Amino acid sequence: MPQKPETLDAKIVAKSRLFTVEQVQLRFSNGVERTYERLVNKGQGYGAVMIVAMQDERTALLIEEYCGGMDSYQLSIPKGLVEPGEDVLDAANRELMEEAGFGANKLEYLTHLSLSPGYMSQSIAVVLARDLYEKRLPGDEPEPIRVDSVNLYELSQLTTLENFSEGRALAALYLVRDLLEQRGELSR
Repeated sequence: MPQKPETLDAKIVAKSRLFTVEQVQLRFSNGVERTYERLVNKGQGYGAVMIVAMQDERTALLIEEYCGGMDSYQLSIPKGLVEPGEDVLDAANRELMEEAGFGANKLEYLTHLSLSPGYMSQSIAVVLARDLYEKRLPGDEPEPIRVDSVNLYELSQLTTLENFSEGRALAALYLVRDLLEQRGELSR
């Protein structure tokens, strides 16, 4: 296993309401020095969660909402921040109710995924939600979110859609499909 580089200096160089940028001066084991910049989460926030909510054995919920980063409406899976005092499963159920109008009787933590580990420290928990029931909670969304769905055996079709681009959502959907197949809970 490679030796981690030595941190020579680290300082916050920019901060906004949502982002903190840290500049880190590193020395690698071969003596080469480099300066990296990364988005960090220095004790702010409690994490995030994304939910693969199964309507039935083969169908997962999708939501469509405005995404400021892309400046367009995008399909994805429900997701959001974990609030103070919540665990990941409670946050997943709340976000599912706020964004899709469903709760889940069965919630299962699967893994954490990073978005871009080369320059971001944040990760997001992936939760499988099953045995859904209708329940809507008010959320912080500025407008109603459209709910859609996808068959787990038609995931590759998502990549042909102009309004579906989130790699971690696609990874979570494939992860759930493979996991359910391995467990014998899903078959072609």
